[in-house]
Amino acid sequence: MKIVKEMILMDYLLQNYNRTKAKNLLKYKEVQVNGKIITQYDYVLKIGDDVSISKIAPSLLPFDIIYEDDEIIAINKPSGLLSERTAKESKRTAYMMVKNYVGKKHEHLYLVHRLDQDTSGVLMFVKNKKLYEYLTHHWNDCVTMRSYYGVVEGKMIGRGTIDNYLAESRGQEVYITKKGGQRAITHYEAIASNKHCSLVHVLLDTGRKNQIRVHMASLHHPIMGDKKYGARSNELKRLALHADTFSFIHPFTHQKMTFTTAIPDSFEKVVKKH
Repeated sequence: MKIVKEMILMDYLLQNYNRTKAKNLLKYKEVQVNGKIITQYDYVLKIGDDVSISKIAPSLLPFDIIYEDDEIIAINKPSGLLSERTAKESKRTAYMMVKNYVGKKHEHLYLVHRLDQDTSGVLMFVKNKKLYEYLTHHWNDCVTMRSYYGVVEGKMIGRGTIDNYLAESRGQEVYITKKGGQRAITHYEAIASNKHCSLVHVLLDTGRKNQIRVHMASLHHPIMGDKKYGARSNELKRLALHADTFSFIHPFTHQKMTFTTAIPDSFEKVVKKH
């Protein structure tokens, strides 16, 4: 990446990695400036310098790699990390970190679906344009399961399905509407609960922006930590929503591929706590 303003190399690395991982990149000679390996943390980068990071060892990433082959890579995205670039942030994103990890071997990387910044869990990328385009155009034919766990406010009992239409305001807030909008279908079941909060399992038939968050709020059980949609508590200091399973049929091999991650321990603990 070309440097647009003079800065210390360590400061540049800290834009994408925590301090420990940045030090390890230098220690293991993974950083090059203008084609030359640099290990000095206080090296001064000049305008126009070209900084490149060799393929990063999985241990240096701020997330676990669930699965990887020549076409696909799935990660367990942590809460707080953007899936992709925004107008305000282009570097510290899951996309850029995975892009740096796969290195120059794969010129292209495509994000297949997205998670909200504060939602954790399974996030899948593909390295093959043909596969990406097929999945994009035949999404509903290929994807067989998108499963989430969340902690909602209040005591929720039983199970149900929400089927309505969602639209987005100019202020980027999603809301239920009877006119226009996109159809959104959510199946939910309370797994455990107390008088303060409940652990809920959710299956999606559609994947609209903020869908689970809006649907849970419509039941008067907003996701814990979701101030945007009415939550009053934030005991976990994060949005209590986790994508635990993503499953699809590979369109070319016809193999069913399922990626799973464990429910965060904190979700179960907060329900048992009260």
